[in-house]
Amino acid sequence: MVAFIIWSLVGILFIGLGISNFYAKHVVGFWSNIPAPEIEDMKHFNRAVGWMWIIFGILMIVFGIPLLSGQNSPYVFLSVAGIVIEIIAIMIIYTRIVIKYQRR
Repeated sequence: MVAFIIWSLVGILFIGLGISNFYAKHVVGFWSNIPAPEIEDMKHFNRAVGWMWIIFGILMIVFGIPLLSGQNSPYVFLSVAGIVIEIIAIMIIYTRIVIKYQRR
């Protein structure tokens, strides 16, 4: 139960990050220590990245549900595998968002 609560709190933090991206006054970045790309439409770019993080947070909480089945449950593998796939997907999605809104 404690693991699910911690897992959900991290998911809620990602949802909060997505909501804060909606109101950002500058182009939000994704990669650490790399400047944000040159974007034509900052408002729509930030909104797309915000929705990306909100969906990531919601799916993270959903992937945490197997943690409720017990300490040594084999279903915990679903949580770990789901997050790995979700992280790879979010990198691909962010790259496509940048390509869509990048200054040409």
